[in-house]
Amino acid sequence: MHSCVCWRNSQKLGKKHPQMKRKQRLVSLSVMATLSFYWIVSSDASAYAMHIMEGFLPPGWAIFWWVVSLPFMILGLRSLQLLTQANPELKLLLALAGAFTFVLSALKMPSVTGSCSHPTGTGLGAMLFGPLAMSVLGSLVLLFQALLLAHGGLTTLGANAFSMAIAGPFVAYFIYHLITRLSGKQKIAIFLAAALADLVTYVITSVQLALAFPAPVGGFIASFSKFAGIFAITQIPLAISEGLLTVLVWNWLQSYNSEELELLKLIKREPASREQIL
Repeated sequence: MHSCVCWRNSQKLGKKHPQMKRKQRLVSLSVMATLSFYWIVSSDASAYAMHIMEGFLPPGWAIFWWVVSLPFMILGLRSLQLLTQANPELKLLLALAGAFTFVLSALKMPSVTGSCSHPTGTGLGAMLFGPLAMSVLGSLVLLFQALLLAHGGLTTLGANAFSMAIAGPFVAYFIYHLITRLSGKQKIAIFLAAALADLVTYVITSVQLALAFPAPVGGFIASFSKFAGIFAITQIPLAISEGLLTVLVWNWLQSYNSEELELLKLIKREPASREQIL
């Protein structure tokens, strides 16, 4: 008799459990989205707080980086379309990845003339949805920052997108899967992927600035060494901090959005033990 009552109760709880988990996920994502919005609107929008700023690159280089970035954006749109059609329930998580990138890349520190140093936040989205999807999310973030916060610009959007929304996410995706396969240690893979995506973004930015403004003595190499050296002072600590923060956010997602991570094949559901079933 007792076992029969327990079985009926477990059936009732089993029916309610998915609905309760769904509500928990919506509440937790809504809280993070609200906090993200607050950080965005309350962030300092000083004139120096930019990516490569509007009009800073010569027209030839601005056009070149637009041409290089556009194919990735087009492929990314297709990737997002397929992803959301197959799994509409992932749209909220996509929005969260975009908000995470927006918030982190809006926290800027002045660095070299015409640019800045800041976290990027693109590693999380790249690990969740792949680098092509992140190329679109990151480009949209850069577009809104250029239009609403005067961070970056429209002529330099191609260059900023290539460094932050394309190169960084591809490195994050590659490093995450490489470390996971070689060591099986997911948290270390997440930390390294997020940190290196941040650093690579600024290596590419240094290349872009050095190509556009080679030094009178030493040319590209001298100019790249100068830009990269100045960026490194602020960017290395920021990259480490971003890696740690991304691991914390991943832990949060694992607690409240485990079903979405299972759907993306990023975690596996552990089989229930005999005690849990009984």
